[in-house]
Amino acid sequence: MDVHLLDGTYELFRHHFALPDRTDADGVEIAAARGVVQTVLTMLEEGATHLAVATDHTVESFRNDRYSGYKTGEGIDPDLFGQFPIVEDALEALGVTVFPMDEYEADDGIASGARVARADRRVGRVFLCTPDKDLAQCVEGSRVVQLDRRKGELRDADGVRAKFGVDPASIPDWLGLTGDAADGFPGLPGWGAKSSATVLAQYQHLDRIPFDPTEWSVAVRGATRLAATLQERFDDAILFRDLATLRDDAEVGAVDDWRWSGRTDAFAAWADRLELDRLLPRIDALAAART
Repeated sequence: MDVHLLDGTYELFRHHFALPDRTDADGVEIAAARGVVQTVLTMLEEGATHLAVATDHTVESFRNDRYSGYKTGEGIDPDLFGQFPIVEDALEALGVTVFPMDEYEADDGIASGARVARADRRVGRVFLCTPDKDLAQCVEGSRVVQLDRRKGELRDADGVRAKFGVDPASIPDWLGLTGDAADGFPGLPGWGAKSSATVLAQYQHLDRIPFDPTEWSVAVRGATRLAATLQERFDDAILFRDLATLRDDAEVGAVDDWRWSGRTDAFAAWADRLELDRLLPRIDALAAART
């Protein structure tokens, strides 16, 4: 069996900005939620059998306590934010497992699912369905891979190295040096994607990088300045790496819990609210084919 772990937060944002507004009978915006439900159904029809969707049930997480500049829910369109509980409840009614993260983030939920799936010998491949560069750290060989469904790009460990210039295990270090604007931490001044990749390809982790640039075994432009910055801002780099490191100990159940076997009776009401009644025959036919 294969396992598919979908980034529900990314999908909500993607559909919100891609689709025209659409409201339910009470005037509540539902366009993005409709889009996510249809995406999940498409994945099931394309053969996904064991599927879980991770969401940011609350935007803030433990990382906000560790760094004041970390991303918050401030500025998120209320019409988008209001669809998180809608999509969580609708997917659960569809019979799909949802990881609604509170203390952790959706990426941590996916990382936790990847850990569980990787340990199950019955699992053939684990697909991390998100383009988020944070999840590249969870890629392992050709068994745990990252899938950008929108672009149709599949990235294994060699693909991670080709894209970022470092091994999957070095992605948190790379982000600690370069920063991640989407998550709200800046990285270290002067440490760009290329210089960080060049140095980390040699030393793997930022705390192994010598502070004396004459000891570096790679040639990097501005090495003296970069080494001085790393030494002066080392604590910041360690903090940023910690923020970028995904936690994989969230409670997400077992692989068998993620097997889709059909919708619940409650989904009919959600299909009506989301104006997706036409999907019911497809869903029921798919469930019948799997029994």
